[in-house]
Amino acid sequence: MSSEEKPAGVPEAKQAGEATGRWTWVERAVWTDRMLEALETGVKGGVWFSLMDKVYAMRNLKAAFGKVRANQGAAGVDHVTVKYLEARLEEELQGLYQNLKEGRYRPQRIRRVYIDKPGRKQKRPLGIPTVRDRVVQTALRNVVEPIFEHRFAENSYGFRPTRGCKDALRRVLQKLETGHYWVVDADIESYFERIEHKRLMKLVGQEVADGRVLKLIEGFLRQEVLEDLQVWQPERGSPQGAVISPLLANIYLNPLDQRMLQADFEMVRYADDLVVLCRQPEEAERALSQLQEWMKTAGLQLHPEKTKIVDLHEEGLDFLGYHFEAGKPGLPRIVKWPREKSLRRLKEKLKPKTKRANGRSLEATIETLNPILRGWFGYFQHSHRRTFVSLDGWIRGRLRGILRKRRKLRGRSRGADHQRWPNAYFHERGLFSLTAAFDSAIQSSRR
Repeated sequence: MSSEEKPAGVPEAKQAGEATGRWTWVERAVWTDRMLEALETGVKGGVWFSLMDKVYAMRNLKAAFGKVRANQGAAGVDHVTVKYLEARLEEELQGLYQNLKEGRYRPQRIRRVYIDKPGRKQKRPLGIPTVRDRVVQTALRNVVEPIFEHRFAENSYGFRPTRGCKDALRRVLQKLETGHYWVVDADIESYFERIEHKRLMKLVGQEVADGRVLKLIEGFLRQEVLEDLQVWQPERGSPQGAVISPLLANIYLNPLDQRMLQADFEMVRYADDLVVLCRQPEEAERALSQLQEWMKTAGLQLHPEKTKIVDLHEEGLDFLGYHFEAGKPGLPRIVKWPREKSLRRLKEKLKPKTKRANGRSLEATIETLNPILRGWFGYFQHSHRRTFVSLDGWIRGRLRGILRKRRKLRGRSRGADHQRWPNAYFHERGLFSLTAAFDSAIQSSRR
């Protein structure tokens, strides 16, 4: 084979300098400066060859295990825990290295469990791969994720490096405040279970031409599933819970992202939740039609009950935990607060910790509440102030109920309790105040 006919290879991993710009997040055990330069300028033939040796490289496997260890997680069908594997790390990684290098690696079965969907009676299927499979999937993702991230559209925010929910919410608010009051609120029904393997592998093959890497990805898609002592093999879908699944899910929907951009629709997508923000009802109808048409070609469908066109003049929009509405006179153009399910979920988490007979001191109870409240505020701090005033009052009411019980008083907190235990009483004992945190954040932003 001549040099012109020889497939373009990936530069060998050598000592790398510091990554710059948007590639600071890549795994430097894999991605050298030369590889990043090739990513930016393009590789010969437009596809990437010779990637498998980067997957099984010992430096990459060690980095992958570090990420798996940080995430912890349950054991798979083999009952091997992260702690067990760590105790035999050199031996285990050497085994993975040899099996991957010699083409003998085979993914084990996935253990399927079902977890509650917040606020719903249905349960969400969750696949738990073995720890070894999670290490290999992480090593694989370390290698291929930058290749696809380079091609992903700006309107995609879910499960992407340096992007997240807040970025998606910021974009939605920006479009709403500029008059995009007609919104296609869409939900892809059972998305992760309906991904077509053949179509997905074709999309992966447009960027990756290493046959061993493609075979490895396909092997993870075709992993047998152990569910209720029954074993079955999926013909479609990518299991939620697998390390590689979020990346594959984004690859599958990237053609939709690109299509909506080319059609000049303002779509914001986070995994399988998406909205299209429009200025006119006719535009929203066209956007919905485009979505429905594309879904059919991809073997997907929009959820008939959860997909609708929202007119913000008449009703609100729920997206990523927030509720948006057009403001009334005297209020901002768009007002937002946690959606009802988000509030209910927080209260369900706090109630067991604030039972009237909990056996802990008030200070100990407050210590258990504060981390939850701080974390919740960190996400919902951009809500309208009245949200926090109401929640603070509800929390103090729960705590006053505890104090009433200790005085052998019956019933819930009432008027006189506010004099016995005023708001300052709880502040002095360190209770995190959502309202005070909001006011402080507002003052800081004004300064």
